[in-house]
Amino acid sequence: MNASSLIQKVWNFCHTLRDDGVGYGDYLEQLTYLLFLKMAHEYTGEPYNRDTKIPKGYDWASLRAKVGEPLEAHYLATLHQLGQADGMLGAIFFKAQNKIQDPAKLSRLVQLIDAEKWVGLDADTKGDLYEGLLQKNAEDTKSGAGQYFTPRALIQAIVACMRPQPMQTIADPACGTGGFFLAANEWLSGTGDWLREHGTKLDYAPPKLDRRQKAFLRDATFRGNEIVPGTRRLCLMNLFLHGVGELIGEPAVDRSDALIAEPQQRVDLVMANPPFGKKSSMTITNAEGEEDRDALTYERQDFWETTSNKQLNFLQHIVSLLKVSGRAAVVLPDNVLFEGGAGERIRRKLLETCDVHTVLRLPTGIFYAQGVKANVVFFDARPKDGRVQTQGIWFYDLRTNQHFTLKTRPLKLDDLHDFIRSYQPQNRHRRVETERFRYFPHEALIARDKASLDLFWLKDSSLDNLDELPPPDVLQQEIIDHLEAALLAFREVAAGLPKFATL
Repeated sequence: MNASSLIQKVWNFCHTLRDDGVGYGDYLEQLTYLLFLKMAHEYTGEPYNRDTKIPKGYDWASLRAKVGEPLEAHYLATLHQLGQADGMLGAIFFKAQNKIQDPAKLSRLVQLIDAEKWVGLDADTKGDLYEGLLQKNAEDTKSGAGQYFTPRALIQAIVACMRPQPMQTIADPACGTGGFFLAANEWLSGTGDWLREHGTKLDYAPPKLDRRQKAFLRDATFRGNEIVPGTRRLCLMNLFLHGVGELIGEPAVDRSDALIAEPQQRVDLVMANPPFGKKSSMTITNAEGEEDRDALTYERQDFWETTSNKQLNFLQHIVSLLKVSGRAAVVLPDNVLFEGGAGERIRRKLLETCDVHTVLRLPTGIFYAQGVKANVVFFDARPKDGRVQTQGIWFYDLRTNQHFTLKTRPLKLDDLHDFIRSYQPQNRHRRVETERFRYFPHEALIARDKASLDLFWLKDSSLDNLDELPPPDVLQQEIIDHLEAALLAFREVAAGLPKFATL
């Protein structure tokens, strides 16, 4: 069976299960469990002869030998047993559950997977199949999975600007389903349809990796965190199907909150889209011994400011993650660019200690969450030498007079080619201003109210035509965002005021 036929076969069965109320996410999980077991089984045979550490009696052979209710009972026992294992095996099966309630359909899925040789398929075929299911799951608004899925065109553009090199370490402290890791892996390995299609325009030349570099790319390049067990599972399987990680190795993604402690290792690159939302259930404090105002409080001595704003905490964490020569590209909502209080203080500190050189103002309509206004902030770590590191910032406005929707006009890599050319990844000193790309010196930025980086200069044509205004729900979300940012700033000011005893 050729690749396209196999993909269609798996998709057709997905549609059959959806008729029984099994969503894309549940189907993906079951496919992950069964695919992992089948591929592990194939690795035990010729020519691989690997010990996969899967206990006898809970392997693929024991599963495919049963049908009907005995299969369902044994499948449940297998999921439970393998969830207790160490390493990648335990990470894939952690808290695994069977979501296919019809034993006959479970048996058909086992037979469908058993009929193919999966190890022999190229990474593009397996990856296209899994990525397609991940995207469909993200599009299903009821599942809420869209919050873990960054538009692939945006990820590819960021990777094209960052240009990772062999033997560099890459981190994402909120990696979702692994989009940044996969695009970086494709850039380094010379694979991926997007590079075949756009490589010439991106001035891309695939690196020639030696054996040591290939092993490093597979086993040591990527370091991530994903606190949601199900999402972490999908990420690990996504990476594995694309050739990252080993069956019996340690997982590249930790099931932990990245913000809970100072990083133990620094990395060369960070590319991330941290979770949006104004408040965290935790407050991060950098004041040792400070009395907690909240029962759930982290202490991070390496942070500049105490705040409960998730994006500001992730931004501070990413600065801590970088080596002295490290570089970062982070997707951040608008409020990080303009809000006062801790936001202003963190922004000023970032400009002072890091070289914040580029901000990409993103259009609305590209994320699965409605009304999100976001930016990509590019910055480089710098040694602590007492000097202000940001000399000025280049802003690219991809928002004004740009209209995208997820269904009728999704963001494509073609839409980001002009930004990538303007960015000048090979030599940032050759940049020139254009209509959408403009430079603002440091002095002008810090002189703005609250050192706001919320900058626009193009005329918005929608202001001349009320019919072109954003939909009411988008306008409503914008008002809510600004009000919440103002309230948060007031709360932080109030929290710092002295408390007087009541007479």
